[in-house]
Order: sequence, then C-alpha cells, then structure tokens
Amino acid sequence: MNGSMEELHLHVDASMQGTRIDRLLAAHFQEITRSRFQKLLRDGRVTASGRKVRSAYRVLEGDEIRVRVPPPEPSALEPEEIPLTILHEDDDVLVLDKPAGLVVHPAAGHRRGTLVHALLHHIPRLATAGESPRPGIVHRLDKDTSGLMVVAKNERAHARLAEALQKRDVSRTYTALVWGNVRLDEGLVEQSIGRDPVDRKRMSVRSRKPRAAVTRYCVRERLQWVTLVEMRLDTGRTHQIRVHMASLGHPVFGDATYGGRNSRLTRLPAGLRVQARRALKSMPRQALHATRLSFQHPATAIEMVFESPLPDDFSETLAMMRRSASGAR
Repeated sequence: MNGSMEELHLHVDASMQGTRIDRLLAAHFQEITRSRFQKLLRDGRVTASGRKVRSAYRVLEGDEIRVRVPPPEPSALEPEEIPLTILHEDDDVLVLDKPAGLVVHPAAGHRRGTLVHALLHHIPRLATAGESPRPGIVHRLDKDTSGLMVVAKNERAHARLAEALQKRDVSRTYTALVWGNVRLDEGLVEQSIGRDPVDRKRMSVRSRKPRAAVTRYCVRERLQWVTLVEMRLDTGRTHQIRVHMASLGHPVFGDATYGGRNSRLTRLPAGLRVQARRALKSMPRQALHATRLSFQHPATAIEMVFESPLPDDFSETLAMMRRSASGAR
C-alpha cells in the first residue's frame, strides 16, 4: 500500500457466482485480510456493478467489483533505535529474543522505549500490520519475562498467526524457577483468570469476570527449596503462568507481584535464608523465560521452530542453586 487511495477491480465469472463477497475478495487479493475487507464493506468502499454492498452479498456472474482502499493511517508512535536480538526475519515474520525489562507495547506509564517503538524503527511499514498501538504484535511477554516472540510484518501474516494462536496451533514453552517442591512430576492447571477484584494491576483466579486459562507443566529438576519447571500454554492470558503457579502455592521465584520474593523467606529454615537472599539479589525479576516457540509460517505453511537459551541472570541464579543443593547432600 502506498500513500494514496488504491482501487481494486474484479470481474465476476461463472465460477465465482454465489460466493459471499468478503470471502471472494479475501481469496482473490491475498495481501488484504477478510476482516479488513469486511470493514471496507461496512464503510461503503465496495461496489458491485455500481451498487454499494455489504459482506453478506453473494456475487452474480458479470458483476464488476470495485474496492477503494484508503492508505494506512500514519502511526502516532515515533520509531526508536533500540537494539533487538533477531533470530529470523523474512517478508512476513520476525522472530526475536526479548530481553527482560523491555515492555512490549505502549501503555500507561510506558509511552516510549517499548518493543513496538524498536520494531517501527527496524520495519517502517510495520504500522499496517495489526492495530495501533501494537502493530505487528501477535502475542506478548510481560516486561520482566524474557524470551521468544514472533512478530507479523504485514496484515495477512498478522491475521493468520492470530488465528493460529486462537486455534492453539502455536506452541509456546517456558522455563521457570518456582518456590518449593512441586509434588507432581507433571500436571495441568485449568483455572480461569481475570482482573483481581481488589488490585486492578494484578490478575487472579478469583476474578469476577474470569476467562478460561490452561497451563501444562513438567518438573525438570528439584533443588532443595526451588523447582525448575517447564510449562506449555494452551491459552495466553495476562500473567497466566505467574498466576497459575502462585495458585498452586509455588510462585515464580523473584516475582514480587505474586508473592515470589521476600515474603517466602520466612518459610525457609534459618540456614537457607542467606542463600535465598543471595539468589534473589542475583535475580531481580521473575525467573521466567520463553525457551521454545513453534508455528506454521503464515505464507509457506512450513513448520518453524526456535529455541532460546536461558539468559545470564537466570542461568547464573540456577547455577548458584545447584551448587547450594549439591553442598547440602
């Protein structure tokens, strides 16, 4: 799309007769999504033989379809030159390793310096993929969660990846250190999540308006007073892993919002508190990292698989805990 009004033309032949116009347009002009065509139809920008029509219109042989596509609205966001660790990039998608501390998209208190600002600097045309103020963003990671994310570089890729996420066809695996000894080697948490009724900045399993949330977990290593756990998301609710693990009595190590920092120290024997304080000092955030991501490429349907090693703060804290556990044996 350029900066001027674009007009698309389509002549309806016998093979197209009776097809809903929104489906026909999306199939014929694949650079524009069906949802975008539906909006163009609602806005009166589509005519069939000179008559404005809506999405449910079924085309007739001989119809001359014309679509007036306005240029994308300029983004109000200013690109910023922020370093990115890019693992893969092509015409449709970008896969990156997000560092802890980087907010994904603008929100209250974070109007500048986000991942979206960095992406707009790297990909100026990203403004047309998805909706402002989060163009290109298909899924997100919390500010202090590190790891893998896929970004859509155009509208078609965004729509297909969003649909794949909804159908649970995107696989996301996380690694976390959690407090305590997780009793079961593997398990499934199925507790709905919504805004905390008291603190609106937190999420809770006791929300008045919960949404279904499913997390699968598998214990990888038990280390005295913490457990290394691998988790897979079936859904993608805000703070899902952090809320679910806290609901089991095993908050993510270092997570101040959900009881994973100093409040846990009093539950430890006095001899272990010094080690725990040292570990908390080395891990100033929640010990949660998106380690593996797989999805079908939105254009080629090729399976894409990416892995990310634990970042330094996480790996050093884990090494410290392993040494402590080894010395106790």
